[in-house]
Amino acid sequence: MPDGILVGEVKQIPKGEGRTFAVAGREVALFHTYGGEVFATQAKCPHLRGPLADGLLGGATLICPLHERAYDLRTGDGLNGECSKLATYPVSLGQDGKIWLSFPD
Repeated sequence: MPDGILVGEVKQIPKGEGRTFAVAGREVALFHTYGGEVFATQAKCPHLRGPLADGLLGGATLICPLHERAYDLRTGDGLNGECSKLATYPVSLGQDGKIWLSFPD
């Protein structure tokens, strides 16, 4: 069994989309890329608190649905120049399709 908190199963998130989950008292956005990768970030955009799970996903790039702020899901870095950094969380995908998430100390 991987380390971390069991969040759910990858089949709960269609490829190319995100979903918001409540994990250990926090809201977390999880994303499932068309390539099969899974990423985890804070649930709200640091700009104006838009729901990131509703954003557009292209590879490992996420675009916030409110004001088109772009973020790299691998690093959390803003790609528009004016963006703040997203909190990202280590996530692993078990061979059984279960998603495990860790929060840094």
